[in-house]
Amino acid sequence: MKHLLAGAAAFLCLTTSALAEGDPIAGKAVFKKCMACHSTEPVNKVGPTLSGIIGRPVASIADYGYSPAMTAFAEGGKQWSEGLIAEYLMAPKAMVPGTRMTFAGLKKIEDIANLIAYLKSPAQE
Repeated sequence: MKHLLAGAAAFLCLTTSALAEGDPIAGKAVFKKCMACHSTEPVNKVGPTLSGIIGRPVASIADYGYSPAMTAFAEGGKQWSEGLIAEYLMAPKAMVPGTRMTFAGLKKIEDIANLIAYLKSPAQE
């Protein structure tokens, strides 16, 4: 948990730097780690679509069956902000114990920033 909080703090400190903007082209390469389970098209795979995730309420895709852990995490109206996504991507199971997402997380803050930039504009080439 300490690692998760330190990483989140480090990411938030980057919000004033150019790195916080991320590089969507580099993010597209990072997304290859996600594409076995997720899509940037409005189609669910093993995991829910990530199309339009920034600003979307957590666990809100109507035709996707979320885990009870993710449904509980969504309570209170949480939305996928850049900060919440960054924190989640560092350690999904630490943030949402019981999630079905098997991905261990991204360790590099730069990869997270780049992936978020890509998710904000997946049509970037």
